[in-house]
Amino acid sequence: PFTYVTALKEGYTASTMLMDVPTTFQSGEGQPDYNPVNYDGKYRGPVQLRYALGNSLNIPAVKFIGIVGIKDVLETAYEMGLTSLPPTKETLSRVGLSLTLGGGEVRLLELTGGYSTFFNGGTKVEPLSILKVEDNNGKVLEETKPKKGKKIISPEEAFIISNILSDNLARSDAFGPNSLLNVSGRQVAVKTGTTNDKRDNWTLGGNPQRAVGVW
Repeated sequence: PFTYVTALKEGYTASTMLMDVPTTFQSGEGQPDYNPVNYDGKYRGPVQLRYALGNSLNIPAVKFIGIVGIKDVLETAYEMGLTSLPPTKETLSRVGLSLTLGGGEVRLLELTGGYSTFFNGGTKVEPLSILKVEDNNGKVLEETKPKKGKKIISPEEAFIISNILSDNLARSDAFGPNSLLNVSGRQVAVKTGTTNDKRDNWTLGGNPQRAVGVW
């Protein structure tokens, strides 16, 4: 989503089309070529951004980060709360196109906070661990109110990403029409991420009231 919202900021749309086909990316002198594959090993040919994101297709995501630029994606993600990946020369020296598929280490709390920006209409809200402290008589000793943060992306950009991630049809090709990602009676935006060895899985989801990240 951080790659795709960067693409929206740079003039692409949810209907922008890319080819989901076997693709070799040259990694530079002395480095092996990069040949990403989709989670299910399938290729879908021409695919719009909406369905590429909804179905978590890897190849279009790699193509898009190549188009908009790794540094631009890092800047967007950092502003949205992924502070473990500052857009510095040091970070750029150790990440590549695989960044869009998780090729950069971040904390789950950072990622959840970043996703909440999509759900909050583009506004970043800093996570809080303690909201209120009371004594045994119910007297409030300390209380912290969540503060509305900085506008990072436009409401329109946030809406498009959230809408795609809550579109059950947009992810049905990969996940099926009745997956656990489809929350009955509620519109919930959700995105999964899985390591190459299929050992670890993160799922991020939410709406304007809640943002949830699980490992």
